[in-house]
Amino acid sequence: MTVFLIVIGMSLLTMIPRMIPAFLVEKLQFRGWVNRWLNAIPFAALGALIFPGILSVKEGEPSVGIMGGIVAVVLSMLGLNVILVVIGAILTVFLLPI
Repeated sequence: MTVFLIVIGMSLLTMIPRMIPAFLVEKLQFRGWVNRWLNAIPFAALGALIFPGILSVKEGEPSVGIMGGIVAVVLSMLGLNVILVVIGAILTVFLLPI
């Protein structure tokens, strides 16, 4: 029972600091350029997470990852579902004979 209470207490302590900014920011009015900047953050973070992975798909051969990335971009520009884009990029990396 003690372990259960500790888990509940720890989950509340990690949830509260994450929820407070969400409720506070929702009520604030920002200028237009601040909203544009805040809207760009998820895309920048996603790019920062994906790009190093593309270059390190195969040790010593970044061209394989780059080709997978290019395929992913082309498939996404065609309007395919995200799952299909990911599967296409993975298949490209695995099937590339380099």
